[in-house]
Amino acid sequence: MTSSIDEEKIKTLIEINTLINSAFTDVNAMLVYILESAMRLVACESSSILLYNKAADQLYFEVALGPKGPECKSIPVSKGSIAGYVYEHNKSLLIDDVAHDPRFFSTVQEKTGYVSRNMIAVPMRVQNVCIGVIELLNKSDNLDFTSSDLEIIELLSNQASIAYQNAKQYRQAQNEISVLQNTITQGSEYHSFIAKSPVIMDLLSVISQVAQTSSSVLILGESGVGKEIFAEQLHLKSPRSKKPFVRVNCAALSPQLLESELFGHVKGAFTDAVTTRKGRFEMADGGTVFLDEIGELPLDLQAKLLRVIQTKSFEKVGSSETQSVDVRIISATNRDIEKMVQEGSFRSDLYYRLNVLPLYIPPLRQRKEDLEPLAMFFCRKFSVETKKNFTGFSADAIDLLYSYYWPGNIRELENTIERACVLGKPPFITPVDMRLNVKGSIEDTVANSAADDPSDRTLKTAINKFKKAYITKILSESSWNQTEAGKILGIQRTYVSRLMNELGIR
Repeated sequence: MTSSIDEEKIKTLIEINTLINSAFTDVNAMLVYILESAMRLVACESSSILLYNKAADQLYFEVALGPKGPECKSIPVSKGSIAGYVYEHNKSLLIDDVAHDPRFFSTVQEKTGYVSRNMIAVPMRVQNVCIGVIELLNKSDNLDFTSSDLEIIELLSNQASIAYQNAKQYRQAQNEISVLQNTITQGSEYHSFIAKSPVIMDLLSVISQVAQTSSSVLILGESGVGKEIFAEQLHLKSPRSKKPFVRVNCAALSPQLLESELFGHVKGAFTDAVTTRKGRFEMADGGTVFLDEIGELPLDLQAKLLRVIQTKSFEKVGSSETQSVDVRIISATNRDIEKMVQEGSFRSDLYYRLNVLPLYIPPLRQRKEDLEPLAMFFCRKFSVETKKNFTGFSADAIDLLYSYYWPGNIRELENTIERACVLGKPPFITPVDMRLNVKGSIEDTVANSAADDPSDRTLKTAINKFKKAYITKILSESSWNQTEAGKILGIQRTYVSRLMNELGIR
């Protein structure tokens, strides 16, 4: 078969292939370059790469370029869409009239206002297995895409898929090496770092860059997401790693004790001060101070902390002698600290000093790829502690791990696995062993349905989330027997099975 691609485009394709296989260490930058190259080759307005999220059973925009590219990133894409069809059938599509295609997923258009006229959608394949989809939208000058456009994008996709897989494996290997090195060197003083989700792997890459500076870092996230562990990684990857990492929980100490704890005191400073004592800042000289629950710091101590940041000096309680320290400050909170600033309970000048480099840690429900490795880590840990030989989880227990909302995040997961190891019988942890409050999970699902996707607060979405949580609860109570669950729900077993498929219940 004779190719319809002109010689100039073939040369361009060869240049692109050489570059994406040699010049990029950053996966995201490589994908952006691939899409920019694709748009240049066929002259179109927008482009995107969609990947499949197994936990959510839907596709998502890994990279999106064009007028509404940034807005697309937060919109999940159904497997019933054009991209979903390409992914599931591993087959390219060239569509001249997108709006009238029965597979057209209109949500993206409705939310962004960007109208799709025509499209090329091509599978990204590795060893003939589809790993993602390249979409190109709206040929320039109001023209239609041609078969030669499709042909060259298929060739580019083949090259891009291999380059992406190689870059992804390289990044994963580097991260795993880094995690192993940390686990070996940090001993019992630090926590093991367990993660495999793309969002956390990307965050770990950011942390590696941020760690090289001495700027203040504010770590934000819900309770239980592991903010202290990320603070440890910042220290371990920094030039200060050989110096102390000193932790202070601002919520665990009374305001009277906190000043002495932070800055130390001299003998006789107060009734119980029988000796002179070093504070945490003095102990951390040359290293890092981690201030957990920074939102609990009293206003008078906020002023003193601000001075330490500005002048790198302080006085011990009861002393007029000024001491200098060289410390990096990492702080963390699960509170809405901007709201506290507006209400006057947290100093704005301190907030801006602490918030030089903000890091947001997503909740566990938004990075479900981490569930199994974390659960297995805790299973091994508590198997040793309980002297029981658990080898893993039953299939039903894995399903429950994925369907539960995890309002307490990793802390709740750890407590759940510990409870399961104490109460359960080897070799496998079962749903009954975990004793999860699925009713509470339903309430959390309804209460937080808008929080996960603030742009989609429709009644239909809320109802579907409730249905998924409630059916999961009944299935769990029925040991995942669909016939029994159907009797409780008052529906046929076949309808239970259909709802499980429709709602993505594993």
